[in-house]
This record gives sequence, C-alpha cells and structure tokens, in this order.
Amino acid sequence: MISRFVRLSLATVISAAIGLSPISVMAADPAPAPVPVAAPIAAPATAPSAQVDKAAEKKAKQQAKKDKKAKKRAEKKAKKKAKNAETAQQ
Repeated sequence: MISRFVRLSLATVISAAIGLSPISVMAADPAPAPVPVAAPIAAPATAPSAQVDKAAEKKAKQQAKKDKKAKKRAEKKAKKKAKNAETAQQ
C-alpha cells in the first residue's frame, strides 16, 4: 500500500511537470522569422521624432510654468513691498 507521503510527492511531481510543460515547449520553439528590412526602418524613423517633439513640448511647458511662477512671485513681492511702505507712512 502506498503511504500518504508518497502519494503527495507523486502528485507534486506530476503537477509540476504539467505546469512546466508549456514553458519547455516555448523554449524548444525556433526563433521567429526576421521581419523584412524595409518595414522596420520606416517605423522607428517616426517614433524618435515624436519623442523629441514630446520632450520639447514638455520642456516648453515646464519653462512656461517657471516663468508664470516667477511672475506671480514678483507680483506678490511688489504687493508686499507696497503694503509695507503704506504702513510705514502711517
């Protein structure tokens, strides 16, 4: 009679083999056929320019945000200065 431990071990080995079988099949598959040379050249040529445009756009937005913040800060300082001058006169 087979003990419980042996049954559990056998079940574990079988389930592991079933679980790993798709992985071994994928590893045994040959590499996919290479793509024609003309197709990949056109696609990457547009992608970097789009990335450059996005980067430039992002940089411009950040610069605009910094300028806006600096302007606000200057206005706030001027307002505070005017208020201090007004209270000094009184």
